[in-house]
Amino acid sequence: MGRQARRRRATRQGQQERQCDDRVATVQHAFIVRKPCADSSQIRNPQAKQDIKAARWAKRACSMKFASPYCARNFAALKIIVAITGASGAIYTQRLLDNLQPAQHELHVVLSNYAHAVIAEELADGLRLPPGTKTHSLKSMNAPFASGSNAFDAMVVIPCSMGTLGRIAHGTSEDVLLRAADVMLKERRKLILVPRETPLNLVHVKNFELLLQAGATILPANPCFYTNPKTIEQVVDTVVARVLDHLGVPQKLMPRWQAEQE
Repeated sequence: MGRQARRRRATRQGQQERQCDDRVATVQHAFIVRKPCADSSQIRNPQAKQDIKAARWAKRACSMKFASPYCARNFAALKIIVAITGASGAIYTQRLLDNLQPAQHELHVVLSNYAHAVIAEELADGLRLPPGTKTHSLKSMNAPFASGSNAFDAMVVIPCSMGTLGRIAHGTSEDVLLRAADVMLKERRKLILVPRETPLNLVHVKNFELLLQAGATILPANPCFYTNPKTIEQVVDTVVARVLDHLGVPQKLMPRWQAEQE
C-alpha cells in the first residue's frame, strides 16, 4: 500500500472516530440535563415563628451564668429520644423529662420491657410525661427515628442497663430502642448512655470501649456533692445537669464550679 493510500485510510478512520465520539457525547449529555432546583427560602414553614421564639429564649438562657458550655450560639429546637431500660434509677429519667421543655423540643419516649416494672417499683406516681411527648411501642419499627433518613438530633438512654449497653455496642438492633441507638451511631448523631452499675467487670469495660470508639458518650450516674444537695432530687439533678449540658440544653439545676450562686 502506497504512502498516499495509507494517509487517506488514516484520515477516514480519524473522521469515523470523531463522529462516534460526538454521538457518545450527545447521549451522555442527555443524562446531565437537570431541572432547576426550587428556592427553599420561598417554602413556608408553619413552625418558623415558634422556632424563632425558641431560639430567642435559648439565646437568653445561654447567656446566663448557669448556661451550658456546650450551648451553641445558634441554638435550635432539638428532636430528642429518651429511652428507659430496666436498670434502677427511674428518677433520673423523671428529672430529665421535667427539665426538657416540650415547647422548645420534640420529645419521644420508648421503654424497654423491664422498664415498666422498675418505674412501678421506684416512682409512686408513675412516669410523668411532659405534654406533647410521643411514646412508641418497643417492637414497632414504624417510629420515625428507626431510619437514618429521619435521624434525630440526640438520644439519651437513662438509666442504661448493662444488657442494653452491651446490645447497643454489638449492634443487635432487635427492637426500636436498640435500632434507634444504632441509627444515632451510624448517622454520627449524639448518643448519651447513662449507666448505673457498680462494680464493673471486664465485659462492661470492653463494651464501654466499643461505644466510645463508635462515637457514643458514656455518662455514668455519678452524682457530685460540692453543691451540698439536701434532697434526693438535688442529688439526682447533679447528674441530670450534666446530661442537659451534653445535649446543649440550657439548665439551672446547679451552678458551675466556682460560679456565684443567685
